[in-house]
Amino acid sequence: MFATRHEDSRGRYHDEAPSATRTPFQRDRDRIIHSTAFRRLKQKTQVFVAHEGDHFRTRLTHSLEVAQIARSISRTLGLDEDLAEAMALAHDIGHPPFGHAGEDQLDACMEPYEGFDHNAQTLRVVTRLEKRYPNFDGLNLTWEMLEGLVKHNGPLIDADTSVADLPAAFREFSRIEDLELDQYAGPEAQVAALSDDIAYNNHDIDDGIAAGLFTIQELMELPIVGDVFRGVKIEFPHLSDRMVTYEAVRQLIGIWINDLVDETRRRVKRLQPGSAAEVRALGEPLVGFSEELADKQRALRAFLFERMYKHYKVNRMRSKAKRILVELFDSFTAEPQTLPAPWRQDATQADAFRRARIVCDYIAGMTDGYAIEEHRRLCDLTSLA
Repeated sequence: MFATRHEDSRGRYHDEAPSATRTPFQRDRDRIIHSTAFRRLKQKTQVFVAHEGDHFRTRLTHSLEVAQIARSISRTLGLDEDLAEAMALAHDIGHPPFGHAGEDQLDACMEPYEGFDHNAQTLRVVTRLEKRYPNFDGLNLTWEMLEGLVKHNGPLIDADTSVADLPAAFREFSRIEDLELDQYAGPEAQVAALSDDIAYNNHDIDDGIAAGLFTIQELMELPIVGDVFRGVKIEFPHLSDRMVTYEAVRQLIGIWINDLVDETRRRVKRLQPGSAAEVRALGEPLVGFSEELADKQRALRAFLFERMYKHYKVNRMRSKAKRILVELFDSFTAEPQTLPAPWRQDATQADAFRRARIVCDYIAGMTDGYAIEEHRRLCDLTSLA
């Protein structure tokens, strides 16, 4: 079978005695759950800022949804559920506050200092920034976890690129080349990556309707989505729009999962990989959606981009978020003595290049609410706190 076998794990970069009660990948999952970066996801959001409502998804609830989908798919395909779950839970921990707007702005702030990339920041968090263990920095995750987190979207280098072209956080990891950057990730990482797509496609429909950014009627022209909403309204004519949305989204998630499972099985039959190593070396992804669903998914993404991500209410929040991050970044880099310990000591002694990365790490770890409060403390002249 082509599943990753925990018995064959390539191990951890720092030797540790094996757990008596958990497989290596279960241990990885537990370390993610207990990390500070994971807990902060409860107040980091993708589209809506945390204080805009209690019922919108946060990155934490999104990660839990991705993990549930990844486990279901992995179980059906005979893959290692624990590894897929661990990757799903960890995939967003490198994101800064304020969703995609925050990432775009932090990347712009860091442009003179080799930029910011949330995937690279995830690697930085799990190998350097988390400090919970006496014998090493980071979480000391297995090779398979690191490889999956780095390459879940596909190979990082090819004939035209090299390690030198990667974001700084990747290059600074001393053993980055050991992760076989020219190959695809293992099957569980591929499942986790597409489980992310399934989750955000469908929860954006739910959140967008709940926020009043678009209506059920406006979704009716979309392929698959419109058919499902119409079917629910016909079957349950007396349901409220809220209940119609819940039922339709539930059915849509099932459609996406079933398509992915069926298409992956077709690819397995055609490519016949005999191990996770063979999956990595295939030269094409093993896990995927059918071309038919991929086309219809593009129509949904285009609709959400136009009606949700570019909505004036979202744009106003994006604008506020960007101003907050710019002012925080400029203040901390110009006056590193205003940083809290232990960031202050490192930043005040660093050159401009390293100071910028320290400030970036500090800001990227903030929740939405903490960033807003730090901005108030620094920039509101009426606040003396």
